[in-house]
Amino acid sequence: MSKREQGFTLIELMIVVAIIAIIASIAIPNLLSARLNANESSAIATLKNISSAQAQCQASGVIDENANGAGEYGCFAELSGVADVRVPATSGATIRITPPVLSTAFGNIIATGALNTVVRSGYIFAMYLPDAAAAGVNENTQTTSGQGGGISGAGVDPTASEVMWCCYAWPSAYGNSGKRTFFINQGGDVLGTTGTSTQYNGSTTMPTWDAAYDSTALAPAPLGRMDTPIAANKVGEDGNTWVVVN
Repeated sequence: MSKREQGFTLIELMIVVAIIAIIASIAIPNLLSARLNANESSAIATLKNISSAQAQCQASGVIDENANGAGEYGCFAELSGVADVRVPATSGATIRITPPVLSTAFGNIIATGALNTVVRSGYIFAMYLPDAAAAGVNENTQTTSGQGGGISGAGVDPTASEVMWCCYAWPSAYGNSGKRTFFINQGGDVLGTTGTSTQYNGSTTMPTWDAAYDSTALAPAPLGRMDTPIAANKVGEDGNTWVVVN
C-alpha cells in the first residue's frame, strides 16, 4: 500500500483546517448575534407579560391594602402567587393570588448587588412600586423557605401603588447575553436604550428606578417622580436616550 493510500497529507490537513476556520469565523459571530437578539426579544416579551399581569392584578382588586375598593399593583412575589399580598394591617388575612397571574418562576427573588431581582434568559428584571413620595421601592429577597419575600413593610404607599409601577430588564452579562436595556411601566409602552451614556451590565452597573424617566420634565404634584412622564424618545435621568420599542 502506498503512502498516498494511508491517509491525508499535511497540506491536505492544513487546507481542511483553514476551511473550517473560515466557516467558523463567519458562523460564530452570526450565532452570537442571533443569541443576543433572541434574549432581547424574550426580555421585551417578558416585560409585556408583566404589564398584562399587573393590569389583571390591579383590576381584580385582590391587593387593596388601604381597603378603599381600588386595586393595587403588585411585586413579582405577589403576582407569581408565592408570597402573601398586601392587606390592611388590621385584617389579619392571609391572601395569595390563585391562580397566579405571572409564572411562579418569578417568585425566585435573588439579590443582585443592591437590588432584589429575577433572572430570566440572560436578563435581570427589577420591579418597583412607589412609596409615599413616589420614589421606587424594590421588593424583598426570598425567604429561607425559597418563597418570594413580597414587599410588605417596605414602605409601599397603597394609594400611589393603585396607579404606578415600573420594571427594568438589563443584560446579566453585557455583550454575551444582551446589549440593550428595557423599561416598562403602567403606561404599557416598552422603552429601550443601547446605553450610550450609561451601559448596564449585571450587578456591576444597574439602572436606578428613575433611569428611564424624562430628565427635562417636572414631577407633577402630589405624587412625585414616578408620575413624571417617561423618557419616550427622549433623554432619561441616566443620560441615555430611551426609544419606544415596537
